[in-house]
Amino acid sequence: MILNFKNQIPFIEGVNLSNLTKTIETPFYIYSQNKIIDSFQKIQNTIKTNIYYALKANSNLAIISLMKSLGAGVDTVSIGEIMRSLEVGINPNKIIFEGVGKSKNDIEFALRNNIRQINIESIEELKLINELAHSLKISANIGIRFNPDIDALTLDKITTGRKKDKFGINLDKINEICLLIKNSKSINLKGISCHIGSQINDPNIYEKVFIKMKKASEIMEQQDLKINHLDLGGGFGVTYENEKEIDLKIISNLLDKIFENKYEISFEPGRYLVANAGVLITKILITKTNDEVNFLITDAGMQTLLRPALYNVRHKIIPFEDNAKKQKYTIAGPICESTDIFAKDFELPIQSSGNYLAICDTGAYGFVMASNYNSRNLPTELLINDNNYAVIRKKENISEIIKK
Repeated sequence: MILNFKNQIPFIEGVNLSNLTKTIETPFYIYSQNKIIDSFQKIQNTIKTNIYYALKANSNLAIISLMKSLGAGVDTVSIGEIMRSLEVGINPNKIIFEGVGKSKNDIEFALRNNIRQINIESIEELKLINELAHSLKISANIGIRFNPDIDALTLDKITTGRKKDKFGINLDKINEICLLIKNSKSINLKGISCHIGSQINDPNIYEKVFIKMKKASEIMEQQDLKINHLDLGGGFGVTYENEKEIDLKIISNLLDKIFENKYEISFEPGRYLVANAGVLITKILITKTNDEVNFLITDAGMQTLLRPALYNVRHKIIPFEDNAKKQKYTIAGPICESTDIFAKDFELPIQSSGNYLAICDTGAYGFVMASNYNSRNLPTELLINDNNYAVIRKKENISEIIKK
C-alpha cells in the first residue's frame, strides 16, 4: 500500500497529504510514480515480455509519458486513445489498436498513422480493413483476436473471453479466417491475440489460454500463415481487499513450457501497473444517522469513482484522523442515486464532518470512468515523485461544464 503514516500524518512517498488538502480542493486523485515504476519493472524482470500499457485503465497524458519513458508500447481501444498516444510521442510502431466496434474513420486513422497493428475482432472487420487498405494503396498490419471460450472466473462484468461474450472471433471460425487472409491483397498478418478479462488471480486460467493460443497458431501455420507475434492480453490480478495478487513467476514458467521461445510474446497490462498506485482523497461533508445506519457523506461520489456502484466492489478506505473508539459506517457520496455508496458496514475510527478519507487502489478505472453527472466537475489529478508532486490535470471549473 502506498499510503503510510508518520507521526499520525498520512504520506504518499515523501508528500504530506494533510498539507495537500489545504491547497488542493477535494476530491482529488493522487498517483505514485515510484509504485508505477515498481509494478512495471516487476513484470519486465519476471516475465521478460513486451509490455503494451492498456490506456483504458488510466489515460492521463503524464501517465502515458511515464510508460513511454519506461519503454512500454500502448494498447488502445479508440481513436481518442491513439491520439493521446501520438500526442506524447509514442512511436506508431508501438501502438496496438483493439476494440470490438471500430468505425471506418477509426480504421482509416490507424492505417494512415502506420501503427504497429490493428487487432481484428470480426470477419466483417477483416473485410473492411482489407478494402480500406487497398483504397489507400497500403498494406494493413493486423492481428486476429480470438475468443478462446475460457471463463476468467472474475467479475461477470469484466470477463471477455467466453464464447457468449462480444469480444474476439470464435476459434471455430479459424479456417474461414485463414482463407480470407490468404485471399486478401492488402493484409499483412503480424500475429494473433486474445484477452479474456481483468482481475485474474489464478495462473491455471492463463495456462488454458496459452494452450489454446498455441493450438490456434499451429493451425494457422499449417495453412501457410506465419505467426510471429502472440499478444496474450492482460488481466493480471491485483489486491484490493483480500484478493491474492497473481504470481508472475508462474506465468513466466508457463510461457517457457508451452511456447518454448518460438514466438515474440507481449502482454497488455493496465490495472496491474496503475491500480495500486492511486488514491482518491475525499472530504466528509456530513455525518448523519438514518434508522440506526451511520452515514458519512463525502464530496466524492459515483461520478468520481464509479467502480463500487458499477461492479459492487469495495476499496480499502483509510481515515486521516484516528480514534480509539470505532464505529460501523455506510460511506456514501453526494449524488442523487441510491447506488452512490462506497461501502456499507465499514468499520472506522469515529469520524466528524471536515475529516478526510483516502480511498485506496484507485489508479485504474477511477478518473477515466468519472463523469459530470449532476453537473459536477471532474477532479484534480496529481502525480507524486519522491518529495515532489505535479498537478497533471486541473479540476474542471463548473462554468466550463455549463457551456458544454
